[in-house]
Amino acid sequence: MDKKTILIIGTADTKSDEILFMKSCVEAQNGNVKIMDVGVLGDPPFTPDYSKHDVAKFANTSNKDIIALGHENLAMTKTAEGAAALTRKLYDDGLIDGMIALGGSMGTDLALDTAAALPLGVPKYVVSTIAFSHLIPPERITPDLTMMLWSGGLYGLNTVCKSVLSQACGGVLGAAKAIRKPNAKKPLVALSSLGKTALKYMVYLKPELEKRGYELIVFHTTGQGGRALEWLAKRGRFVAVLDFSLQEVVNDLFKSVVTSGSNRLVRAGEIGIPQIIAPGSINIIDLPTWQKPIKKLKNRPRHVHNRLISSVTLSGKELQKAAKNISDKVSNAKGPVKFILPKKGVLEWDREGNELHDLETLNIFFDAIKANVKSNVDLIELDCHINDMEFVNKVLEIFDEWVEKGIIEKGIQ
Repeated sequence: MDKKTILIIGTADTKSDEILFMKSCVEAQNGNVKIMDVGVLGDPPFTPDYSKHDVAKFANTSNKDIIALGHENLAMTKTAEGAAALTRKLYDDGLIDGMIALGGSMGTDLALDTAAALPLGVPKYVVSTIAFSHLIPPERITPDLTMMLWSGGLYGLNTVCKSVLSQACGGVLGAAKAIRKPNAKKPLVALSSLGKTALKYMVYLKPELEKRGYELIVFHTTGQGGRALEWLAKRGRFVAVLDFSLQEVVNDLFKSVVTSGSNRLVRAGEIGIPQIIAPGSINIIDLPTWQKPIKKLKNRPRHVHNRLISSVTLSGKELQKAAKNISDKVSNAKGPVKFILPKKGVLEWDREGNELHDLETLNIFFDAIKANVKSNVDLIELDCHINDMEFVNKVLEIFDEWVEKGIIEKGIQ
């Protein structure tokens, strides 16, 4: 196996001991190392492969001018711009196979930009004193980023932080050796779903789409799944998006932490990817089970999925607001949109006899959608539940029609 080269990113003027220790860890496992210095003020006690001056050039500036900005946030933001551009250049030129960055809040801020500059399938590790913290906006976490908490890593080497750094170095090198980069031979179709117990259509759609020559990529809509879908859609990775689980939209609208951000249900439309949409799980908001319930939601019907996540129902007024938000998003799509409204329910828990059944309130949402979407959105009402085969058959009918018309790229058998 060819030796893999790992790019180590850090402020070499303040963390030289840590960076050189990491270098020794990678080399001890038969890997090569390149070091990028993202410091601003000081000079390192060793010569990095890529200096702070190299980094500044890739931000179309100089280290002197970065210092002249006179503020640490402005200086590090500009440095991050150069680091991200240089990192991508090194990868495109075949000089690195993965990256690992370390830092506190400042270094983590920069590291997230460098990780985002690399394609899916390139190992990217961040060792941070704020890993898993609410300080990190979820939208800045790339779909295949690995983070480790840098325990004992504030200042200097010690046995605790050596343990963390050595694990991380072994992880990124091992990933570079083992990774199977996404290189799909068949066109990719995105599908959103809330697991297999709440929404079941993927069980039937997956084999049918595979028979048609497509690879189905399913995203679990519990916050990060929706972010990954939008991240990949923005980069044009899909020939079609089947977006049938939308509770992340209402989670964001009503300030749940289980959110994919305000750009959920936007990216595919922005670049014209054909979309079939349905409001799966739209009548619930997700909350952490372990947190004290929001006061106004405390006495609503509730489904406890597990010790991590629970769901409560939305009111008619809230569903009207959600419908307006969703209508605005889909009405701005540049590509074709079919919006299916399954009138008998939108997740397994709201079937007749189950704890979240309330078709009267759900109909308020349907009416608001019909009142707000623009003419570019083709609404289709079905007298069935989203988990019925009638829904699956309608989706396949639309999909096949779009393939026949050339709207969706033909599958590869």
